Amino acid sequence: MAAGLVLAVLWFLNPVLGSNDTRPNILLLLMDDMGWGDLGIFGEPSKETPNLDQMAAEGMIFPDFYTANPLCSPSRAALLTGRLPIRNGFYTTNNHARNAYTPQVIVGGIPDSEILLPEQLKEAGYANKIIGKWHLGHRPQFHPLKKGFDEWFGSPNCHFGPYNNKDIPNIPVYRNWDMVGRYYDDFKIDHKTGEGNLTQIYLQEALDFITKRAATQQPFFLYWAIDATHAPVYASRPFLGTSRRGLYGDAVREIDFSIGKILGLLKDSGVAKNTFVFFTSDNGAALISAPHQGGSNAPFLCGKQTTFEGGMRVPAIAWWPGRVDAGQVSYQLGTIMDLFTTCLSVAGQAIPDDRYLDGIDLSSVILSGKVLERPIFYYRGNELMAVRLGMYKAHYWTWSNSWEELSEGIDFCPGQNISGVTTHTQTEHSINPLLFHLGRDPGEKYPISVLKTEYQEAMNRISYVVRQHQQTMVPGEPQLNICDLAVMNWSPPGCEKLGKCLTPPESNPWKCDWPH
Repeated sequence: MAAGLVLAVLWFLNPVLGSNDTRPNILLLLMDDMGWGDLGIFGEPSKETPNLDQMAAEGMIFPDFYTANPLCSPSRAALLTGRLPIRNGFYTTNNHARNAYTPQVIVGGIPDSEILLPEQLKEAGYANKIIGKWHLGHRPQFHPLKKGFDEWFGSPNCHFGPYNNKDIPNIPVYRNWDMVGRYYDDFKIDHKTGEGNLTQIYLQEALDFITKRAATQQPFFLYWAIDATHAPVYASRPFLGTSRRGLYGDAVREIDFSIGKILGLLKDSGVAKNTFVFFTSDNGAALISAPHQGGSNAPFLCGKQTTFEGGMRVPAIAWWPGRVDAGQVSYQLGTIMDLFTTCLSVAGQAIPDDRYLDGIDLSSVILSGKVLERPIFYYRGNELMAVRLGMYKAHYWTWSNSWEELSEGIDFCPGQNISGVTTHTQTEHSINPLLFHLGRDPGEKYPISVLKTEYQEAMNRISYVVRQHQQTMVPGEPQLNICDLAVMNWSPPGCEKLGKCLTPPESNPWKCDWPH
């Protein structure tokens, strides 16, 4: 049982939080591959995120907030289950410490045994909508409307493409149960110019949903999981060429504009004071795509795909006018998994007690400014790579990616080679973990000497936490091991109405190859 469960029960009993008559609306704004250093409030020098910076000024920022995995699908599964990917099945055992996700060829998806946040909120009377990328499995049995959502506009996968619809189908876009088109065929993204109108569509979907729900007495949960900052990056025509940062900055500016519109509507509709809003990202910026197609993780080391700070530490802002005091900075160690537990707590919904939850309830942090001691576990695939406790981070394994990939130009840490740290072979440090003080050394450049008393004292505390963690660890059945061309998006639900069904090849499953 998670350490925060008792606290969650106490808050459940507190009438300040969600009772039957006062359950707040919940809005999660999840970005895709947006880095810690992409917001003005976190130091981006162009200062092109005025609405997010204002959101931060009116609420609480979390400089020490983490994702659960340095890759998109596992982190999203962790958010919606409150559990590490190795517990909920969103990992692979095909090779040691390999990142894996849900491309079209993946057979698996979120297991039925997992309890998802929208399912719990639905029991509490919420109307639930997902807008944008689902990424927890694209086959019919994993459809988000089977997992607690009432409405969906978006896609099951990334907006990769275009494909020829013969060897590989273009990714479908859904409205509720049925597809309404495909990326590139019907929802255009121009790789040459970067023009794409999806953020505007996702914005309008959000505005329409909020307007509709604000007119009722039923609380709502909106999961706005847009993907414009994931390569191939896109922005609509009015925003193209407007950023000092190029196309990626154009996409960020459009997202910032959209969030300003959403928060403005909450205020104008009179529901802002009864709406808990949280902004964050699924992982760090993809430096392999930077600077044209990727963001900034400054001042941290490396990026997406790695368990260095740049891959796992993400921007985070809590906003709840009248409940969250303006202008706050919380140094609470938080994770994306905490959103599961915290959202249930503020909704006054009982937190599942039949499974281990890695997310803790942050409601006392957000509403009362408390700080709770807890560790952060950095996993890559099936391996615990590092642990943070307080200001100290211990690396038990280091790996950026292989020498072979690096020779091909695949670099997750461009310009940041640190000898013995950003290793290109999987290097174990279990006997003497690499230890960093993230206050003095946020870039993880200066390991603390094993000969220092500081090292011994910090490692004694961390080692105890690791032993406790390992005693609770029961890995779930891995969902990201098997691939098959036959399970791609050939004939999604609704394709027959549009005349867009495609003929799949014969099933021929194989063991997925995850190179890093």
